[in-house]
Amino acid sequence: MNPNLPRLKPNPIPKIAPIPEHLAEPALKEIYEDTKAALQVPWMGVVAMSFARYPQFYATLWGGFRELSASAQFLTACHELRQEAESISLLRAPSILRKLYELGYTEPEIAEIHAVIEIFSHGNMPYLLLATAARLLLEGNEIGTSRGISKPVRSLHGPAAGGRVTLMEPHHAERQLQDLYEDLKSTLGLPFLNTDYRALARWPSYFDVAWRSLKPHIGTPAYDEVVERVHKKAVALVLALPNPTGLTSARLVAAADEDIAAERVLDVVRLFQWLLPGLVVNVAFMRERMLTS
Repeated sequence: MNPNLPRLKPNPIPKIAPIPEHLAEPALKEIYEDTKAALQVPWMGVVAMSFARYPQFYATLWGGFRELSASAQFLTACHELRQEAESISLLRAPSILRKLYELGYTEPEIAEIHAVIEIFSHGNMPYLLLATAARLLLEGNEIGTSRGISKPVRSLHGPAAGGRVTLMEPHHAERQLQDLYEDLKSTLGLPFLNTDYRALARWPSYFDVAWRSLKPHIGTPAYDEVVERVHKKAVALVLALPNPTGLTSARLVAAADEDIAAERVLDVVRLFQWLLPGLVVNVAFMRERMLTS
């Protein structure tokens, strides 16, 4: 067991090949729908769609995670992780609301942006825990303090019922937004855009203001400290959660080896487990910029 699991960005960054929902074969589509229903999220994260490129690995991972994801213990862990991400006192900055009003944004439009931010504020937490569990297991660590979990939580705890994301893909965008996307990828050191950014760019002028507010903080000691704190919290939470199906490192490694060399799957897992704490913090930052007057 490695409770001091360090953040680790693969070098070189592996190529990812996410399988989008509209291209998923029936068996995978069923897993996607089950994933969204269990996590109460209205979208499949790039992380899960990239893991799904390795079908035996993802089926084994999700099969071992599914029962846990519906438990009260898991929801509590997600809540604690979100609290950690949103306690970003080191990143206080002026609100962007006045600027948005000057641009002509109305209260209903502001509310729509809030609703999209809330989707990711809720939904990124289980994806980060899933990626962290996958990395721990693929690196030879065992997880789970026990097999026992609470009864499934059947109440609505996420925005999935009414939540919706409309993505502004690069080929939808005018040159200015395309340039912003390139700046974002260069600043974050990533060759792709997470769903969060493409969803919030549905309002290009808002996203331009939000990104300009966030960008100066990225890579600063204060920012890195918050991201590291979120990473460590995710590792601690996964190690403290039960493991009701008894998923072992050996089983997950063997499943990955059925798809491709497990080390290649591990590179992809490490990439997402590295980037997700930063994504979580970035969304928390954008949320706060919309809340502070």
